Amino acid sequence: MLTWLVIGVGDITSKRVLPAILAEERSRLAGIVTRDPAKAAPYGVPAFSSLEAALVKSEAAAVYVGSPVFLHAPQSIAALQAQRHVLCEKPMAMNLAEAERMAATARNSGHLLGVAYYRRTYPKVHRALELIRRGAIGQPVLAWATYHTTLPATDTHRAWLLDPAQAGGGPLYDIASHRIDLLNFLFGEPARVTAQLSNAVHPLAVEDSATVMIEYQSKLRAIVDVRWHSQITRDEFRIIGTDGEMDLTPLNGPELSFSSGPGGPSGHENLPTHSNLHYPCVKNFVDAALDGVPLLSSGETARWTDWVTDQARKA
Repeated sequence: MLTWLVIGVGDITSKRVLPAILAEERSRLAGIVTRDPAKAAPYGVPAFSSLEAALVKSEAAAVYVGSPVFLHAPQSIAALQAQRHVLCEKPMAMNLAEAERMAATARNSGHLLGVAYYRRTYPKVHRALELIRRGAIGQPVLAWATYHTTLPATDTHRAWLLDPAQAGGGPLYDIASHRIDLLNFLFGEPARVTAQLSNAVHPLAVEDSATVMIEYQSKLRAIVDVRWHSQITRDEFRIIGTDGEMDLTPLNGPELSFSSGPGGPSGHENLPTHSNLHYPCVKNFVDAALDGVPLLSSGETARWTDWVTDQARKA
């Protein structure tokens, strides 16, 4: 059994993470860290006003860090140093230096550090990786991912997303990070990055649009374009190979199609995700903590996403 301490009762935590922990058969919720104890009341567990108090008073073996990004590194490091496993919400940290400190602390503590890049658990992503390794589209040479949506926050709702001191950046951090991490999962270590960030529509303190180009060690190039100013939602993810192509659009849907040249393989498959997108991520973490199963998304893998983000900001 893995006992959990959860930090924060925001949208993602209340809608996905807490239900996932409560549903996972080898998990038990042991406490919640929140500034508003009333938010913890429905769960029937102790509420703590600070992580420091919780780490002293709670015997929970794992901590879920669901706070704004600027707190990810200090809270994760504190929990790891207190000999707890940590599953941290994405993006991993405010910058690469913080991400590397988190990963180093995990190594030194001997405890797990996972990062909630839950798209690594999608069945169709694993099928895509299998097809790529089998050469179904030849050598992958180009990939692109887009996510365009309306502004996800206001001055009164999730306002921290619009504050660079708390969020680090705009859609580059919030939605590009998921897609960058998935590209890293599929294609390995990134080698070079260039990018353009701008405020095309909204005069925010963070960017409202970001376009990133990544070149991988394999020479594949990937383009990620994310925007917070579109009235039309786009969620594209495509891979071009020397012999064919693969389409996972919409990325958050179950469809995967692939085709190659004359006489080559092709197909269209329907591979739905779990109804709670965070559940497979939580289960993988529990299996890693209790059985030694490899983490699909660890601090070691997630820091490469922060490397790309850092390079994009510098560019």
